[in-house]
Amino acid sequence: MTKNTGAQGRSDDHQNPSMLDNLKPLIVDVAVPLGSYYLLKEALGLSTFAALAWSSVVPAVRTGWSAVTERRTNGLALLILVVNVAGLLLSFVSGDPRLMLAKDSGVGSVVGIGILVSVALGRPMMTAGMKPFLVRGDAAREAAWQRLQSGTTDGSAVFRSKERAFSLVWGVALLGECVARAVGAYTLPVDTMVWLGSVVMVATLAVTWVVSGGLAAAPLMGLLDAEVKKGEAAGRTGTGIEEFALAQ
Repeated sequence: MTKNTGAQGRSDDHQNPSMLDNLKPLIVDVAVPLGSYYLLKEALGLSTFAALAWSSVVPAVRTGWSAVTERRTNGLALLILVVNVAGLLLSFVSGDPRLMLAKDSGVGSVVGIGILVSVALGRPMMTAGMKPFLVRGDAAREAAWQRLQSGTTDGSAVFRSKERAFSLVWGVALLGECVARAVGAYTLPVDTMVWLGSVVMVATLAVTWVVSGGLAAAPLMGLLDAEVKKGEAAGRTGTGIEEFALAQ
């Protein structure tokens, strides 16, 4: 019989991340830069150029810090930085209302292309946003996720295929939405595209959420649940063997 020591308890706490721990990278790399951009531009009245410049600080620092201390590139932070830099360059061009409408599409297309490239490289970027909702900060689900993603258990191949499919759907949808808005900016009346652009964006996000959920997120949830149950069964079997050995 063994007792759980305080050190073991602290170790377990360290190894079992909470929902907030899982969401931190997404919050820091995506929510903070995008949120600060709209806050600076809409609430504080800064120019587009100034808002983009100041909101680039966090992803720039994150990218540099990862490169220096971890010797790797922070994908999400780098993508947001590239989007902001592209926006800064496009902001130098002014005076054409159609170009200003198309500017958001040009910047947004960088996100879609970045996601598609991450899929081609075998490191699907949208996993960072999907994982917290499937793992829910649970240690057993986190362990099951790691087993499935690492290829050390049955179902890993299907799991990784669905993981890539989730990012692929989002990458294609976001890129297609940007192309549609860019075409509309130069073929439809400006007044029409001012409101239609937002409608297209919202509709794309809604449809993509449903499609990616049915095609990838739901199957991933099923695979994860099955792996958790398998892990629990293996744990119960191991406990039974240990108890039988001790009884002898």
